[in-house]
Amino acid sequence: MTTDIAGRVAFVTGASSGLGVRFARVLAAEGAHVAIAARRVDRLEALAGELRESGVTVLPVALDVTSVGAIRDAAALIERQLGPIEILVNNAGISRQARLETIDEADYDAVLDTNLKGPFFIAQAAARQMIAHRIEGRIVNIASVAGERAVAQLSTYGMSKAGMIQMTRQMAREWGRHGININAICPGYITTEISEDYLKTEAGAKWVGQLPRRRMGEAADLDGVLKLLCSGAASRFINGAIIAADDGFLAT
Repeated sequence: MTTDIAGRVAFVTGASSGLGVRFARVLAAEGAHVAIAARRVDRLEALAGELRESGVTVLPVALDVTSVGAIRDAAALIERQLGPIEILVNNAGISRQARLETIDEADYDAVLDTNLKGPFFIAQAAARQMIAHRIEGRIVNIASVAGERAVAQLSTYGMSKAGMIQMTRQMAREWGRHGININAICPGYITTEISEDYLKTEAGAKWVGQLPRRRMGEAADLDGVLKLLCSGAASRFINGAIIAADDGFLAT
């Protein structure tokens, strides 16, 4: 796919592991100037070093997305050092696996603050820069199939991702007039460092056997839809879309 991402300022949250690392690499390979954010600074620095070796302009930013003040400081830092944000990949998130009757307030707040409150204020900070500089920006919210279907013991995670889906539609409705396109990707079951050990077990193999094509996805399977939604010209008429990249999970 030919994109027009080169030279644009892209901001990827949750970039210390998993999908966030992949998203940062994909945008860097397309020629973007990339700001990467997460709490684990050592991992951010390692990724930044890797990207710099390939000639990419990269800015690592330590960020706790549950702090609105920290979000605003991070956005201001990116604008000062790289320029206003033109592409946001709103990826930071956590999960807590538990039965509904066992969830306590601390875990509830941790998931909702990280997965919904944080992404809202991150998108707001990016959109303010886009509006102020008259940038036809792109915001890609990373939701989940768990936001569309109830998954056992992932209640707070699913609730937060359902909220992100509605947030995407609301933002598209209100910010579209500024030329900003806001869409969401709902990944299905993707192999990451968190799931690798479980998938090697008998229980993990049995669970994968229940998926539509009896396979897990890879982070690279999201490259195409990410590049589409971050590209200015290619996604010009795509706004408020909720795109499942799930290998047919929601269709079953």
